[in-house]
Amino acid sequence: MVKILFKTLFAVVVGAVLSMGQAVAAEFTVTVKNLTNGIYFTPLLITAHDGETHLFETGSPASAALQAMAEGGKISGLIEMVGGEDRDTVANPVGDVLPPGGIVSDVYFNTNRTRNRYLSLVAMLLPTNDGFVGLDSLRIPRIPGTYRYYLVGYDAGTEANDERITGGGDPGVPGIPADPGGNAGTGGSGVADTDKNSTVHIHRGVIGDTDSGDGISDLDSTIHRWLNPVAEIVIEVHSRRHGRDH
Repeated sequence: MVKILFKTLFAVVVGAVLSMGQAVAAEFTVTVKNLTNGIYFTPLLITAHDGETHLFETGSPASAALQAMAEGGKISGLIEMVGGEDRDTVANPVGDVLPPGGIVSDVYFNTNRTRNRYLSLVAMLLPTNDGFVGLDSLRIPRIPGTYRYYLVGYDAGTEANDERITGGGDPGVPGIPADPGGNAGTGGSGVADTDKNSTVHIHRGVIGDTDSGDGISDLDSTIHRWLNPVAEIVIEVHSRRHGRDH
């Protein structure tokens, strides 16, 4: 009798938890903060997706779509990869680059009636050769509340980190497209001519120098140098009874 009562009670509790999870996991907002001193984020791509999808995977070669984003800030290929922009995929919520110290808040998602239980985020780090801030397939929390995570910078492994501003942003074209802050120099001889790790890996950061017209780098070590983490992401999961009307 006791065993039967225990099993019944267990089933009721589990059923209630699952029901609550299904009821509250569908609606949430995302806030992204740029934690760096002098690095800009190109247009962000934030997407909720199923467990089979990955915008990138550490230890694996970058896809052509990831390379285009990491070297030139282009996210169209990654948007296509996740099935296009809709209520579960938000492209460029800032409308521009996200500056150092900048915040984009209240990016709304509603994954109701979908299998999209994972969240990913990418944006190129400027000025870098092929660096990007990334979040790969975070399981979206199911219980209402506020969840905070810190994101690191990744190297796509597709281009040598020469730290030279060349204006190029197409895949396979060496050099950094630009410094949105206007603090870069010129005439750098190049920090590196090869990248020893050709897979996606943790970025080693910017070396830079303090010579704006010569030296090894076009980047200013007193402005552009950064260490991980580079971003903070805050996920606020709403109860559907108190969710927002969208």
